[in-house]
Amino acid sequence: MRILIVTDAWPPQINGVVRTYTRLREELLARGHLVEVISPDLFRTIPCPGYPEIRLAVGAGVGVRRRIEAFGPDAIHLATEGPLGFAARRYCLRRGLPFTTSYTTRFPEYLSARLPVPLSWGYAVMRRFHGPSRAVMVSTASMRRELEGWGLGKLVPWTRGVDTDLFRPDRQPALRLPRPVHLYVGRVAVEKNIEAFLRLELPGSKLVVGDGPQRAELQRRHPDAVFVGAKQGEELARHYAAGDLFVFPSRTDTFGLVMLEALACGLPVAAFPVPGPLDVVEGQGVGVLDEDLGYAIERARAIPAERCRAHALKYRWSACAELFLSQLAPIEDSRAAPLPSGLPLPGKLL
Repeated sequence: MRILIVTDAWPPQINGVVRTYTRLREELLARGHLVEVISPDLFRTIPCPGYPEIRLAVGAGVGVRRRIEAFGPDAIHLATEGPLGFAARRYCLRRGLPFTTSYTTRFPEYLSARLPVPLSWGYAVMRRFHGPSRAVMVSTASMRRELEGWGLGKLVPWTRGVDTDLFRPDRQPALRLPRPVHLYVGRVAVEKNIEAFLRLELPGSKLVVGDGPQRAELQRRHPDAVFVGAKQGEELARHYAAGDLFVFPSRTDTFGLVMLEALACGLPVAAFPVPGPLDVVEGQGVGVLDEDLGYAIERARAIPAERCRAHALKYRWSACAELFLSQLAPIEDSRAAPLPSGLPLPGKLL
């Protein structure tokens, strides 16, 4: 199958959405599918206001159209509700092409955390974007219930996976800090609610792995915490190995892939009882969820590493890819106008 993925989140960005789609592409290629990714690095970009690390494609409508027509996909998936996602959506609607989407980022909450914008406005945009989709892929059951409450329909499950060969308990720690080491991994931005973790009085150390627009401010406010910036691959795995417990203070994630990475490394999770942690941790004996984050941290320290690792082993990227394939909406000649032929364009055709 010729699968086209359109995403506004792609390397050099570092986040769970990027890790999900880069690993998904690897799994699809391993199954013999032909995959092309339309991403910001193929276009002129500008920095996202308030988040310069994220680049947004500008004036990409014609380029998106040409790349879709040159590739001639059998299925189209729109990963994000950004400029590229909207450009591909417009093209598909004009040509009568079916497509699927995924809800991976809570943009309404992120926007409201930065600007005085009501959540209802953000979710009105989400309903408009996802409305024509044949299937909206959602990572957790609790997130699905929330989206249904906001009026989104055609929601289907799409779980996540974790590389348990890369993330494992026997890694050499990247650094040694006074123990216990309370670890956070992820973007350092206001919507991640990191200060709920950093302002707690805890024994041992606080380690923050990640970068983002709030890093300088939080480092200034919390000089007792260790900030090491963004890490990837084996270096990231070694920073997980430096921790004793994983703290996930976000209330706005749709899943929280970093929780699986931490569990694979044998770290129990302390978090709030919100979508993501409720689906990954609740009732599994691998973490503690409580509105009192300090209490959750204290209780989670006693959870054995082997139990956390065993739970993470249930999440396989192969299952994630198979579920993704089953949710796609194939383009059929009888239901869509024929795609014009064209010369291949430079891109990520693999």
